[in-house]
Amino acid sequence: MKLSEFKFDLPPGLLALYPAENRDESRLMVIHKDTGEIEHKVFKDVVDYFDEGDLFIVNDTKVFPARLYGNKEKTGAKIEVFLLRELNREMHLWDVLVDPARKIRVGNKLYFGEGELVAEVIDNTTSRGRTIRFLYEGPDDEFDGLIDTLGETPLPKYIKRKAEPEDRERFQTIFAKHIGAVAAPTAGLHFTKQLMKRLELKGIDVGTITLHIGLGTFRPVDVEDLTKHKMDSENFKVYPETVEMVNSRLDSKKKICSVGTTVMRSLESAVSANNRLKENQGWTDKFIFPEYEFKICNALITNFHMPESTLLMMACAFGGYDLVREAYQIAIKEKYRLFSYGDAMLII
Repeated sequence: MKLSEFKFDLPPGLLALYPAENRDESRLMVIHKDTGEIEHKVFKDVVDYFDEGDLFIVNDTKVFPARLYGNKEKTGAKIEVFLLRELNREMHLWDVLVDPARKIRVGNKLYFGEGELVAEVIDNTTSRGRTIRFLYEGPDDEFDGLIDTLGETPLPKYIKRKAEPEDRERFQTIFAKHIGAVAAPTAGLHFTKQLMKRLELKGIDVGTITLHIGLGTFRPVDVEDLTKHKMDSENFKVYPETVEMVNSRLDSKKKICSVGTTVMRSLESAVSANNRLKENQGWTDKFIFPEYEFKICNALITNFHMPESTLLMMACAFGGYDLVREAYQIAIKEKYRLFSYGDAMLII
């Protein structure tokens, strides 16, 4: 397929700047693949579409405050450093993005807070990318504490407002456990402890994977021929207990629901030769777009995504291109709230 087939006009007023007051009271569009029926519900109604023995898989990655603001040595110029991934724990080496990139060169020292944290730029990686080393000799937990204190919640750039204290909690799922993501797995943002209890009472199980979301999730596709697009690699782990839960549902033909595109990528990156799930960990650059044959899940919860994004492409691959595009037109007409803090869809 072509990139241009995933364009749509985006009314600016529909971009959600803040989450719904209650996580599980976002709107939920339910899309039935077999009939083409589209229903309008509230997210907590999701329980009604699953039965005893069905399975939800969630991503338990935890977002860390990856956006740091500081100053250059000597000039004092204000700079932004976005932490992408830790390269070496012992040396405090990180891959980062910097802004303004033209002013941040190898050898520069960068100061954060009142100088509690200092970093040195040691290499260029891309036009905006740098490798930096934090000049810190204290214990690791104190270093982590400084990042947590000085860092800001990494809201996507399209949310055009400053991060606020409430975002620390709301841009994090209730499943968050393993630190490493620079963006939330947004489908999981709609779940509450009360909703999880209702799933449990109905006999619906929940398994976990971990995929640490990087900025590659938001990187624009810049080739018209989608077969030529290369996804950035993201670190993931599929656990043995989740493998067992999934394969038993495959055998009994129960519903397996992927809570988000990151879960779907992880599961589809860990498929055995006989189309069963297998334990796996490492890096995945799997890019899913139409036409794609899904091996594991038969239901998907996802948010409404940006035009021409790889996330929209996966939703179209799962739900069918024409049906998902129709759903987006209806969502815009019905004024659904879009993107990370917006409403959700269930494709079933």
